[in-house]
Amino acid sequence: MHLKVADLDRALAFYQGVLGFELTVRMGDQAAFLSAGGYHHHIGLNTWESRGGKPPAFGSTGLFHTAILYPTRAHLADALRRLIAAKIPLDGVADHGVSEALYLRDPDQNGVELYWDRPQELWPRTPEGELTMYTRSLNLESLLAEPEV
Repeated sequence: MHLKVADLDRALAFYQGVLGFELTVRMGDQAAFLSAGGYHHHIGLNTWESRGGKPPAFGSTGLFHTAILYPTRAHLADALRRLIAAKIPLDGVADHGVSEALYLRDPDQNGVELYWDRPQELWPRTPEGELTMYTRSLNLESLLAEPEV
């Protein structure tokens, strides 16, 4: 994903500082590239056309949200702890049967979903084997009870 941002340092404080992505390249105050696990980049941030800009107006087309997959429930719990420590509010939380998700906004008001997938053998299915996703409330206390990684 490559996002236009209004303030590069503010975006880095969120994606690097709170979400924990690693900075791989920074191009002054114009662009930065971040990664998980040593890849050259998973996230690009730039101010080339957007420095000091405003988020798109409600009702505009564009990105609904980006979804960031965490490898385990414990890793998602760690992300939630970092969000709480940074006082970043959640827009919502959900148990989708196949996954558990946290929904929030980045500093430029882009939607962000942080989630982990349950193992496929635990996904809800009909007696015929068809996937049956749903949206139910996610128990945050249960998530926060996960051990730190």
